[in-house]
Amino acid sequence: MNALADQSPAPAAVPAAALRKLYVLRFAFAAVWAILLFASAGTLGPLSATLLVIYPLFDVACAVADIRSARASQGQVRALYVNIALSSLAGVGLVLAATSGIPSVLRVWGLWAITAGLVQLVVGAVRRGLGGQWPMIASGAISAVAGASFFAQAGKDNASLGSLAGYAVLGGIFFLVSALRLGRGKGRAGKDA
Repeated sequence: MNALADQSPAPAAVPAAALRKLYVLRFAFAAVWAILLFASAGTLGPLSATLLVIYPLFDVACAVADIRSARASQGQVRALYVNIALSSLAGVGLVLAATSGIPSVLRVWGLWAITAGLVQLVVGAVRRGLGGQWPMIASGAISAVAGASFFAQAGKDNASLGSLAGYAVLGGIFFLVSALRLGRGKGRAGKDA
């Protein structure tokens, strides 16, 4: 069932190394992005609107890089293409939502968090054989739950973008943990899933 688990350790080492670098990059980006968004989270101005659109576009770029290193498994590649479509739509949706206010942004972000989280969960499950994927599986599930909470926040009078900064930090931490586990899991694929 898991194509990656059936591969020899040598071919799996290349995607694991590429994923490790990509996950560390995603952590660093999320940390910087969250700091910038948190600093401007009180209002929906040009800086916060730009940051909101950049985040899903960065996700698209990361998915493209991920596809280039993930050719071993068609299941994860298909899911990554779905992620590219979802994140591209989120970017467009956020451009439109930013003109309507914070509640609209939270609704679009929430929908994206739910759908992209489910895709991340699937990709993590398919990649279990590489090791270090339980943080990605957990992150995907948490993203879906967080997306629902963004919908709930959108209906409140004190809706803020600050929760999105926290969401990015938590997601970045999951990427870092997964990167560290991929490093430890080298040569132990399957044991450190």
